[in-house]
Amino acid sequence: MNLYLLRHGLAVELGTEGLAKDSERPLTPKGERKLKKIAKGMKVLELDFDMILSSPYVRARQTAEIIAEALRTRTKIEFSETLTPSGNARKLIERLNHINPDYQNVLLVGHEPHLSEFISLLVSGKASFGVIMKKGGLCKLSAASPKYGQCAALEWLLTPSQMALIGS
Repeated sequence: MNLYLLRHGLAVELGTEGLAKDSERPLTPKGERKLKKIAKGMKVLELDFDMILSSPYVRARQTAEIIAEALRTRTKIEFSETLTPSGNARKLIERLNHINPDYQNVLLVGHEPHLSEFISLLVSGKASFGVIMKKGGLCKLSAASPKYGQCAALEWLLTPSQMALIGS
């Protein structure tokens, strides 16, 4: 299985007037523009996903929708609390192990610090490996079967700027 992990784009600041909860923060117009460039990079890389699993937080949901639209994917976006900032790695792995076994390419859209810790866990067996995901950054892991601990290979980790350059 190929796991692609995408951190949401630039969002409005916490405490912005009218937004009572962190989960309500939307992408900024700049964040939306950058994600469209990142999506172009994904098209150039010929990425296609059997499944898109996203945090239900507004900024992650918007990120997943922009990517799905740009790639013209017919894949339905599913939402999971396991991808929120305080998501649980064990529950996320359990969720991944219950998806259709024919799925080869799965996109996970989430937040920090959860995504970096998840990458670290799957690659090194420890959540403190030192990976940093920038907003709009994209990572590719390959794993025969996701499990808690070292089970995946880090194929690449690209910054949002690198993704935008690929798409230009």
